[in-house]
Amino acid sequence: MESGILMKRRIAPIGAILLFSFLLTSFKPKHDYHVSVTQMQYNATSRTFEVSIRIFTDDLEKALSQSHSKQRFVIKDNDQNDRFVEEYIRKSFVLTDSQKKNTPIKYLGKEQEQDATWVYLEIPFQGALNGCKLLNVTLMETFDDQVNMTNVKFQSEKKTFLFKKGQTSHLL
Repeated sequence: MESGILMKRRIAPIGAILLFSFLLTSFKPKHDYHVSVTQMQYNATSRTFEVSIRIFTDDLEKALSQSHSKQRFVIKDNDQNDRFVEEYIRKSFVLTDSQKKNTPIKYLGKEQEQDATWVYLEIPFQGALNGCKLLNVTLMETFDDQVNMTNVKFQSEKKTFLFKKGQTSHLL
């Protein structure tokens, strides 16, 4: 009889340790890094930059939820969140022309792909890139280690820029 009681006393702490370990590992983020990738390609025919931004969906949901404190966001295709995504992107992704004026952005929509959300934009653009500046602070208010990589293709010129805390804008 005593051996049964001793056995239960030994199992209880082991069970608690296993449960605690499970809880710790269950609530890890889905990924260990915070990065977005943006493609900006100039279309000479339409005189626009065609922009596609790939953002981890769970990171975007967290950023939207933080900026709208009473709402929890779940991003899916054909949902009602486009206006919130558009508002967020307009604040965090800004192209300034050589006269230091923000260029207008046309939000085209978003699309789901496994664990990522693609956001599509068009930016009317004429002239040269000299003096133009790009700001990309997407998700930086949410994640201190956020890095936003932007590939810009303008005519025959290709450039890649990294945006992070302390370096949120680049001259193109």
